[in-house]
Amino acid sequence: MYQIKAATVNDIPVIQDLTNKIWPPTYQAILSSEQITYMINMMYSTAALQRQISELEHQFLILTDNDTPIGFAAYSTTAEPTVYKLHKIYLDPNYQGKGVGKLLLLQVAEQVKDLGAAILELDVNRFNKAKQFYEKQGFTVYKEKDTDIGNGYLMEDYVMRKPL
Repeated sequence: MYQIKAATVNDIPVIQDLTNKIWPPTYQAILSSEQITYMINMMYSTAALQRQISELEHQFLILTDNDTPIGFAAYSTTAEPTVYKLHKIYLDPNYQGKGVGKLLLLQVAEQVKDLGAAILELDVNRFNKAKQFYEKQGFTVYKEKDTDIGNGYLMEDYVMRKPL
């Protein structure tokens, strides 16, 4: 049975365990192992996650299957009052393609809509096959952006939006 719960700083180890399971198989075809390691350290260290939750007010959700964590998502407000940003949505590869990611995404959409969002926005690597998943969920490409994340690495993303 799937359940989705709000995460706190106490759930940081769960988020980190999921990241270490999910990121390598998700990105190995499009990013070097060095870049994957760099990005995990940059975005999922304990200090980085504490900052996202406590200072940046990112709302994290953890998805479980019979109490076993299988995925997570995180969202927040943006400078535009009716646009919310989906920062992260990751699912154990064993659960992908079974409608479970859609369940988590729908929960995020419902929560941000209740908070006054009219648009849900996300960034996806231009070479990530997840782009097709987002398109099936009603997202369209809004623009392209490149972000220098340091250490000689560049994130090449589509910014996608979905009206709620």
